[in-house]
Amino acid sequence: MSIKNQKKNREETRESVNQLITGPRPITEGPLLVSDIPPQEKGNKSNDGIILGIDEAGRGPVIGPMVYAAAYWNDNNDEIPSGYDDSKQMTAESRNKLFSATMDCKSIGFVIRVLHATEISQSMLRKVPYNLNNMSHDAAIQMIQCVLDAGVNVKKCYIDTVGREETYKDKLDRAFSDYGGSIEFIVEKKADAKYKPCSAASVLAKVTRDRIIENWTFTENGENKNGFESNIDFGSGYPSDPKCKKWMKENVKDPVFGYPDAVRFSWAPVKDTLSDENNNNVVKVEWEADKDEDDKDADAQRDLMASYIKGGNDDDGGSNKKKQPRLDYFQRLKLKRTTKLPTGIEY
Repeated sequence: MSIKNQKKNREETRESVNQLITGPRPITEGPLLVSDIPPQEKGNKSNDGIILGIDEAGRGPVIGPMVYAAAYWNDNNDEIPSGYDDSKQMTAESRNKLFSATMDCKSIGFVIRVLHATEISQSMLRKVPYNLNNMSHDAAIQMIQCVLDAGVNVKKCYIDTVGREETYKDKLDRAFSDYGGSIEFIVEKKADAKYKPCSAASVLAKVTRDRIIENWTFTENGENKNGFESNIDFGSGYPSDPKCKKWMKENVKDPVFGYPDAVRFSWAPVKDTLSDENNNNVVKVEWEADKDEDDKDADAQRDLMASYIKGGNDDDGGSNKKKQPRLDYFQRLKLKRTTKLPTGIEY
């Protein structure tokens, strides 16, 4: 599910938020939701542009999604609800009230980006890992660009930092260099407790994530073939949480895949559990591709050492680099390397 089109009105926005929370989950890139634009901000090119804040919820848990949100409004607007603060310091009741107030306030625009555990796992377990910091930065850039593409004049952007503030700010300045420095980026620690738009984004992200978890349905339960428990009683989802530890211990039900797709397989506790040879609930899996890569790495190391010892060449003056066998596919088709293009053919 991808909800990238800008919503026409607040009713359509509410419906899309509910769909994001309760609807089916994608197995690749998670949904991006862009709310309706506050009427007074459509095509507003005046100098008093909007202020925008960005924050996330669920960065550290081993279970469930990470949710990013951006909230924005005109700094001169007096219709904005009061009480915004760091969502982690608020009670669930206060967060839910402010979430509803934000939904009801047509002067507030927002964007929500959900990165489900499947997307995080696939990204971090690539051959060249795409780490969580870069995912976070790119989610923020993506949301800001959506607001700009909707014709909203962004004057100032507050962001709760991920990584070093200066590095993150430089990355944002480069990403939006086409706007001639018209956007002022303020990247700080604890920005969600200092700036109202950031606090509003914090509330949106936290409540959205909580509701996604509350409405969670395990995809593996379609035919109950894997025997996963239909419960979400894993506490905060952080690896140090006793409830989470208990859930993780009791839900290694599939001997090959281990956990349901709610779990981030790129997290160390999951890797350790699934690779533990003393764990009788899982089978040891060896991937031929990984073995081939290990063999190539070992050969390369041996060749490098031999080259160093012999001065780089064999006695007959030729290179001592070990020739890698060609893939079976190329051998079957009798394909050979060439450095010349065939003549007589028009390109």
